[in-house]
Amino acid sequence: MNATFHEAAILMVPGLRDHVEDHWQTHFAETHANVRTVPPLQRDKLDRAARVAALDAELAQIEGPVVLVAHSAGVMITAHWALRQRRKIRGALLVTPPDFDAPLPEGYPTLDELRLHGWLPTPRERLPFPCVVAASRNDPLARFERVADMARDWGARLHDLGEVGHMNPASGFGEWREAERLIAAID
Repeated sequence: MNATFHEAAILMVPGLRDHVEDHWQTHFAETHANVRTVPPLQRDKLDRAARVAALDAELAQIEGPVVLVAHSAGVMITAHWALRQRRKIRGALLVTPPDFDAPLPEGYPTLDELRLHGWLPTPRERLPFPCVVAASRNDPLARFERVADMARDWGARLHDLGEVGHMNPASGFGEWREAERLIAAID
């Protein structure tokens, strides 16, 4: 592993469902000493500003270099946070971002709910840190081409995961060993 992985604190930024027991982020955090996770919100769970504030508050508790590792809506939290970033970040691994500009499947927030809670428009500015966007070819929350466009706009390197659904337990993913390699490749 390179210096990014060993010297930096890794901060997990979960999606809207927060901490899922058999999720790859949960497994990763449990098996690596240098990992912290943005804690779940107790209220305003759909509020984008509250989510960004929670990320900012957790970052304020970490000294030294940080790598953000975000999944799903956690990617959008990270992108919104980056618009007003006050802290230098070594890099980010952004895994299966949703396309909040298109209707999501049933059981997820509607476009009106996303708009009302500050998620839209989706940030499309270049992110101020190096990053890798890991995209699935059959993610029910975003077409691969839309994620590729986001990665390009953010100045990120695109990593094609193949057909892995949304990279969550519902898609058959618990542990995900490739995360270490992708984090190490951020520099």
